[in-house]
Amino acid sequence: MNAKQLYQKLTEVIPEHLREPWDNDGIMCCADGSSEIYRVLVALDVTEEIVDYAIERGFDLIVSHHPLIFKPISSLDEENHISRKLIKLVCSGISVFSFHTRADKLLGGVNDRLADILGMQDAEPFGEGELGRVGNIDEPMELQDFAYRVKQLCGSDVIRYADGYSDVHRVAIVGGDGKGYVKAAIEAGADTYISGRIGYNVMEEAAEMGINLIEAGHYFTEQHICEFFRELLVDFDPNLYVEIADSNMIRTIS
Repeated sequence: MNAKQLYQKLTEVIPEHLREPWDNDGIMCCADGSSEIYRVLVALDVTEEIVDYAIERGFDLIVSHHPLIFKPISSLDEENHISRKLIKLVCSGISVFSFHTRADKLLGGVNDRLADILGMQDAEPFGEGELGRVGNIDEPMELQDFAYRVKQLCGSDVIRYADGYSDVHRVAIVGGDGKGYVKAAIEAGADTYISGRIGYNVMEEAAEMGINLIEAGHYFTEQHICEFFRELLVDFDPNLYVEIADSNMIRTIS
C-alpha cells in the first residue's frame, strides 16, 4: 500500500469532518504519495528524537496524535526546529500523518479509550464539539483514593488534585489540555473532572466551583491512542511492521 492509499484508509475511519476548525492535522509531510509503506512508527509527538529514530531504523511513515505542523511556517530553515525536522523527513523520504482533534472526538478514540481505562460506565460526549466524555464509576470513592487509582491506571508520573468536597461518582474527562472544559463538566453533572492539564488558577478554584479536579499529565492521558493507531494499521495490512515509540521528553524529580 502506498502513502496516499494508506492515508485515505485512515481518513475513512478517522474522518476529517471531526477536526476542530482551529486545528491542523492530516498530512504533515509526504514527498511522494506513491511511495510504498512497509514500516510505520507511531508516537504521540513528532520530536526530533523520534525523527532521528525513524531515519536510523528505516521507517517509511510516522503516525502521530499531535500535529508536526500546527502554526504556519514561513520558510524552511534548519535554524527553526520544526523546519529542521521537515527537512530531515523529506530528505529521508519519510511521510508524517497526524490525527489530532478528530482522534479526540472519534468513537473509540482518545477520550473513549481513556474512559475505558478508568472504568467509566455509560460514557457519553459533552462540551464544545462534544470532544469530552462523561460517565459514572461503579461505586463512589473518596477523592484521594480515586486520584491514586487514576495515577495507577494512566501510568502518570505525577498526579495533582484539588478537592471540591464531594465523593467521586460522575466523572468527566478530556485527554490532553482540557482546562477550557471545566464549566462544561459542571454543566454535564460531573462531580469530578480529569484532564492532562488544567492549570494552577483553575485548580485553586475547585472548592468554590464545587467540583473535584484531577490533573493526570498531558502525555499520560493521551498516550493510549498510539495503540489504537497500531491496531488500525495492522488491520489494514497485517504485513506492515508497526512500532510504538515513547516520545515523552518531560521528566520529573520526586
